[in-house]
Amino acid sequence: MNELEIQIQKYRNLVEQALKKVLQEKDLPQQQVLEAMRYSVGAGGKRIRPVLLLAFCEGCGGDVEKAAPFAAAIEMLHSYSLIHDDLPCMDNDDMRRGKPSCHIQFGEALALLAGDGLLNRCFEVMLFSCLTVGQNGIKAAVTLSKAAGVMGMIGGQVLDLEMEEKTVSKEQLLTMYHLKTGCLLSAACRMGCELAGAVPEISQTAEEFGDALGLAFQIVDDLLDLYGDAKILGKPTGSDLENQKTTFATLCSREEAKAYASELTKKAKLLLNKMGLSTGPFLYELTSQLLEREK
Repeated sequence: MNELEIQIQKYRNLVEQALKKVLQEKDLPQQQVLEAMRYSVGAGGKRIRPVLLLAFCEGCGGDVEKAAPFAAAIEMLHSYSLIHDDLPCMDNDDMRRGKPSCHIQFGEALALLAGDGLLNRCFEVMLFSCLTVGQNGIKAAVTLSKAAGVMGMIGGQVLDLEMEEKTVSKEQLLTMYHLKTGCLLSAACRMGCELAGAVPEISQTAEEFGDALGLAFQIVDDLLDLYGDAKILGKPTGSDLENQKTTFATLCSREEAKAYASELTKKAKLLLNKMGLSTGPFLYELTSQLLEREK
């Protein structure tokens, strides 16, 4: 492994340990819902949001061990959103990360409850951790609450549904992407800074970095859905076309979409340089890798 992969693995190991700890309830009367929660969280994925949280925390001089429960929390929240996204009433996807979606494996009702369970467990874990990390933890929990709610991710999901089978402008699409994808990535970056006790200016710049990265990330996702390899992605391609969704891959040419994602990546890197974090080189390389990813 190269240095980037070693550092990513270091952060992922912290996240996996934290997730295992917070999802190990043994006395739960209904173990099946916990099994469904573990199934979705344990399906793999890039863990990009918790990795960003830990990298920004460490870059600002924070303690990544104390931040690990918050990293686990944001991954649980992300997993809950994927469970609900895959449901027939939403995107109706049967595969997720190379495995049957939660509702295919456990049924729609239990999948819905597993998503609810992950969402509630996410905030339980953060609030309990605030007893140890104090005010900085409260700030981070508030940041995630705002990013995940109707003014953030959920609001973006609503816009996404409303835009189906409609003519959508580039500006409308960017607004939806900012809310649905950018807000959670921005929150991860800001939370890492807040947990480390960084000054507000650094937290704000980290949030701006996360938003630029999030938009680029979503555009790459659009391109992969249309042009990617289903075997590498671990899910069928072409779902956006089937659902008659306007995406950057359908609104623009492949070259134009790539160029815009590259422009956003450059903006993110400039913001990184502005912050001067100790983990800046790692985050710089990670930002480049996400632009070139195949899944």
